[in-house]
Amino acid sequence: MIAMVDCNSFYASCEQVFRPDLWGKPVVVLSNNDGCIIAANKEAKQLAHIPMFEAVYKIKHILIENKVTFFSSNYTLYGEMSQRVMNILETFSPSVEVYSIDEAFLDVKGLSYIDMRMYGFEIKERIYRYTGLPVGVGIAPTKVLAKLANRMAKKIPKHEHVYVMDTDAKRIAALEWADIGDIWGIGRKHVKRLQAIGVFKAIDFVKLPLAWVRKEMTVVGERLWKELRGESCLEFMAVPNPKKAIGTAKSFGQKLPDLGRIEEACAYYITEVAEVLRAQKSCATYIHVAVYTNYHSTIDKQYSNRITVTMPIPTNDTFALIAQARKALHHIYKPGFRYKKVAVNLTGLIPEHYVQGNLFEKRSKISDSNLMHTLDVLNRKFGKTTVSSAMIGTRVEEWELIKKERSPRYTTQWRELMKIGV
Repeated sequence: MIAMVDCNSFYASCEQVFRPDLWGKPVVVLSNNDGCIIAANKEAKQLAHIPMFEAVYKIKHILIENKVTFFSSNYTLYGEMSQRVMNILETFSPSVEVYSIDEAFLDVKGLSYIDMRMYGFEIKERIYRYTGLPVGVGIAPTKVLAKLANRMAKKIPKHEHVYVMDTDAKRIAALEWADIGDIWGIGRKHVKRLQAIGVFKAIDFVKLPLAWVRKEMTVVGERLWKELRGESCLEFMAVPNPKKAIGTAKSFGQKLPDLGRIEEACAYYITEVAEVLRAQKSCATYIHVAVYTNYHSTIDKQYSNRITVTMPIPTNDTFALIAQARKALHHIYKPGFRYKKVAVNLTGLIPEHYVQGNLFEKRSKISDSNLMHTLDVLNRKFGKTTVSSAMIGTRVEEWELIKKERSPRYTTQWRELMKIGV
């Protein structure tokens, strides 16, 4: 059996944990630069006239009229709260696969001797008691069925956010209940194709001939078909595979015409991705840098460009990566434009112990792993970019994302700890 644990309205729930005055009230979370709504709690979702992914400036008056509290994205808080949830889940199973920031699979096949429904309730209640976050728990024989069980746990009130699909009769009933679009892994294009041949429910899908599924939906569809029939096909990965590429692309809080501030933003983003690179003990062979103006603007001249640089030696050294990214940026930057975004991406990732030297590079240019380790330790202990490259500069507030409504980082910044008056 496999358990799927999913936090309910995760971003909004994280905000409400530290704002008990908002319990039971509509809350939404905004995208980068406070652009649009990307998350909402159940109270906000019940307000049908507040569309998801709509530009905030178009509906801000609606939010205010309906007394909806809105927050800028606080990814530091969400990431730390996610880690707390995952740490709790590890006390319930030795094998936990973190699927996303708010979802995880647990391998519970060795726990057949216990009451699975009570086990699910214990997971739910412990997470809520320790973190204040509500979760749903679905338990079933395969990953796809566990996702479906989780959906039923949250959508059908009588299940109280815990559902165990432990018999074939329950599996059949679940397939009869679920629309084809509810099935994990079946996207919009396949939904339209399946509906065109009369497949509207999950039960209709599993009745299709395997040969047709394999031909029309490839091996991916075949695995889904088998998983829904109770045959486990998707590998359980307690240890995630290393990323094949690591990058970030963020819009500036304001349009930047000068190269200096764009360089500082680029250096900051390189610092972020380099930390992730070192965390998975990899080195990058290539670095891609791109710049963009705002293509939604009707008054600005438009320009974008990108460039790829091959590192002399694959590395995860922040300073070496910044140096190459800076050279790349000088090649593609053109004066006379107001830039909205810079993007960096590291590819050609290889394990750090597989890196070969370069006959034509001096020894001093090879990454200093001890220095990078020291930087990572200090920044983890004292906060992000406590120690960093001088290229980042001191003008972060001039180009960083707009986050006027961001809540404090209650769990990671001493100066932002919650204060309680007596």
